[in-house]
Amino acid sequence: MLKRCFPPVVDAETRVLILGSLPGEASLAQGQYYAHKQNQFWRLVGDTIGEDLVQMDYPLRLQTLLAHHVGLWDVVAEAKREGSLDSNIRDHAGNDLIGLIDSLPNLAVIAFNGGTAERIGLKALREHGDRHHIVRLPSSSPAHTRSYAEKLSAWQALQAWLPARSR
Repeated sequence: MLKRCFPPVVDAETRVLILGSLPGEASLAQGQYYAHKQNQFWRLVGDTIGEDLVQMDYPLRLQTLLAHHVGLWDVVAEAKREGSLDSNIRDHAGNDLIGLIDSLPNLAVIAFNGGTAERIGLKALREHGDRHHIVRLPSSSPAHTRSYAEKLSAWQALQAWLPARSR
């Protein structure tokens, strides 16, 4: 079955761009990034920026990300995939990452949420990615079994590029 990503969540003030792979089944069904209750994305980003994103409704979560200069998108525009696992992504078409990055004048860092996002994203960026810092994050997915504390420690590296009020 063909799955499609959501539009990017960015604005001209975006300094940190977090790129995932492709929304999973729960996210696609709800039309929301990281909607699976066991995915730790909202908790990890919230703890990184000092906001309780988990308790907010979805539109407010997105507004809060942007207020902290954090953007969000996926590296895969569309792909065939059974279920939600990245390992099942087939015949993917990539998003125009370079076009998006070129439209973000304040972008300082590109962060990949997991290995699949990193692999596909770095290939799409090629030499263009060397104009920005690249951060490799452990996946927020429940399928990635590192402890929350280990994941959070890695995610908090993003604080270096956030405004002081976001730390």
